[in-house]
Amino acid sequence: MKPVQRIEPTDWMRAPATGAVIDALRADGREVRFVGGCVRDSLLGGFSLDEGDIDIATPDRPEQVMALLDRANIKNIPTGLAHGTITAVVSRRNFEITTLRVDIKSHGRHSDVAFTDNWQEDAARRDFTMNALTCTPEGDLYDPCGGIPDLEVGLVRFVGDATRRIEEDHLRLLRFFRFHAWFGKGAPDSNGLAAAVSSAQSLRKLSGERIRNELLKLLAAKDPAPVIDIMAAGGVLAEIVPTTKDTQTLRGLQLLEADSRANPLRRLASLVGDGADVKTLAERLRLSNEERDSLVAMLSPPGTISAVLDEQVLHRELYVHGAARMIDWLTLAWAKNGNNIDSYRRMITAAKIWQPIALPVKGADVLALGLAAGPEIGNLLKALEGWWIAEDFTPNRDQCLEKLRNLAGDAD
Repeated sequence: MKPVQRIEPTDWMRAPATGAVIDALRADGREVRFVGGCVRDSLLGGFSLDEGDIDIATPDRPEQVMALLDRANIKNIPTGLAHGTITAVVSRRNFEITTLRVDIKSHGRHSDVAFTDNWQEDAARRDFTMNALTCTPEGDLYDPCGGIPDLEVGLVRFVGDATRRIEEDHLRLLRFFRFHAWFGKGAPDSNGLAAAVSSAQSLRKLSGERIRNELLKLLAAKDPAPVIDIMAAGGVLAEIVPTTKDTQTLRGLQLLEADSRANPLRRLASLVGDGADVKTLAERLRLSNEERDSLVAMLSPPGTISAVLDEQVLHRELYVHGAARMIDWLTLAWAKNGNNIDSYRRMITAAKIWQPIALPVKGADVLALGLAAGPEIGNLLKALEGWWIAEDFTPNRDQCLEKLRNLAGDAD
């Protein structure tokens, strides 16, 4: 197999950390090439060491790879020894080095593999044509499956038979939609879509972690709503978020987030219909405790949240709930309603510059008045805080202490 073209080595290819790994693998080793996402994304116009791991393929067996890295004093971890993957770490950067392989038996989630020295055989087992591209450190580009033409027209196409690829690893079903959201143009590949739809129930065999990771990556795309609609129409989304009614709120969120980083968890919240069992969904997707609590909170806004909060009420809600939570609620409400744009924008802007504040007096100040420790301390502080909030947080410490003395006198 000959290279189809030559590209100028990019910054990440010429970086010292990359060079150290390549030099180590080539010292008494065999040919090495970059493979997968780093090659694909470089052709699309950008990839850097900060964007993710660099994948490298080689005919050398894992034991030889580790020996070569050890000789160069490069830290290496057998992250997937059975599948031929070694992770090299240089300057806190990860390089995943995998021996060329072929699948000999598939289980729907992973495959038993055999190592090979045939680059074409290794390419034939990959999921999509655009992910089968390889490139030498000098820039010689190999395209064994027609990935470059597909990449140019935005066609996410399975390598070989789409149904077979999904049967080998059910997660490829979701990857098909995720890659189309990120790289696709126009309608999805008809063969891939048909295979994904017919295999929708196979998602039930996957772990929640794997589904969660793919779903949140999909939702992080610039415009995932059309793909979510396709998934819903084909019955795929119902296997993941069965209560989704439409993508109106998601589309609104995408417009609001146009100039900022997408929030995949908030986008997920926009898809969860009214009355959904959010905790069960979070458990199915194996969300972290923090993610679960955030999702539940996003879908449980207080009744006071609206587009017509005056400044004082907004400050009170920010004090009680915090800026991050208020931004989530206001953004979701704005995206769902699509009205009162100026009001929502004003409140979200205010929330973004809100600085957390605390009542200027503490329990020790109450005790200094000569009151005995007990429930009355908390009651006085609560009353003082209510007054302070009603005054829009403007009273300073001296004014709060004076009010506290008055409240303590009234209590007597």
